Amino acid sequence: MALRHYTLDFKLSVAVDFASTVPYLLSIFHEEEMTETVHETNGQGYLGTFIGQNGRFAVLRVHSHELVTIDLQCYEEDNIGQLDNLLDALETKLKGILNGKITRIKRLPALVRGAEVDRYWPTNDGRLVEYDMDRLVCDEDSAYQNIKILHSKQYGNILILKGDINLADSDVAYNKAIMNGENFAGKESFTLLIIPLQSVNIDQQVIEMSKKYMRRACGNILDNMEGDCYKIIVSDCVPVLKKFIEEGNTFDYVLNELTAIPMSTEPKEDSAWEFLRNVLDMSIKVLRPSGKYLTTADCVNHTESHRLYEEEMGKLSCPVAFTKKEATVPYFMEQWVMYCLWKK
Repeated sequence: MALRHYTLDFKLSVAVDFASTVPYLLSIFHEEEMTETVHETNGQGYLGTFIGQNGRFAVLRVHSHELVTIDLQCYEEDNIGQLDNLLDALETKLKGILNGKITRIKRLPALVRGAEVDRYWPTNDGRLVEYDMDRLVCDEDSAYQNIKILHSKQYGNILILKGDINLADSDVAYNKAIMNGENFAGKESFTLLIIPLQSVNIDQQVIEMSKKYMRRACGNILDNMEGDCYKIIVSDCVPVLKKFIEEGNTFDYVLNELTAIPMSTEPKEDSAWEFLRNVLDMSIKVLRPSGKYLTTADCVNHTESHRLYEEEMGKLSCPVAFTKKEATVPYFMEQWVMYCLWKK
């Protein structure tokens, strides 16, 4: 049974005495047949909890600084109209009590916790986003990871690996962005090496589930592991790149979707940075002299990570130049940075 969690906050210009505030609110809770319990706060204002019928639970906090907060929890099957009326009454009463002292009132939509369909997923920079997911398509564990596919009203089916959103049916904008505006018109042939997410290219189960449930994004390309102009290799990318280098295989384009660049600001001490450097260096080695290396970085807010990534480019086995641009990835709900590198 899912739980709905409402919040109502009052930001104030001055701290208020709870003795002049709380008594005026108690009648509202009592009308809802909610029983008060006062908790010791060691001089940090007032903290009261209220338990009512049908599992309703409220927390009223009059902080010792300029803030009053109310949390209200109920089960999803509860009467939403009654709960809205309760919050309306509390908001109206506090507006009257705190008249002239309020700088901001914030009442958020209910957070739904424990629902069958999880709609809350963090962005790359740690912000919480609520998606419009309405259906769990599948949820399985492979030998490598948990694999979920959820349906979104806006973005279609969304592939989630180890709790990280990877791919959606609405993938066109992302694909265009990572290709850096390359125009392939008029090119009779070219070679393209795609280094996918490490957790994908070693996990056959992800391929099977994508083939079944992500056809708007993948088309029929996964129905066969090899075609007239492509071959899908299920393997760790590192030994494959090493083999290409040893055999002298080169490509016009290397498209790297391996992973977002690390968020650590200590590249010398982070194994993720070492892994990224090795893959980047090997990828540049298999580029033809006029080839291009195309990759995602991460969200635009991680500016320090971008600076460190660009420093790492100067440590490769051959000098490179680069451009970068920002692009909106709709189903990430973020602006991301895309890089294009080539040999000098």
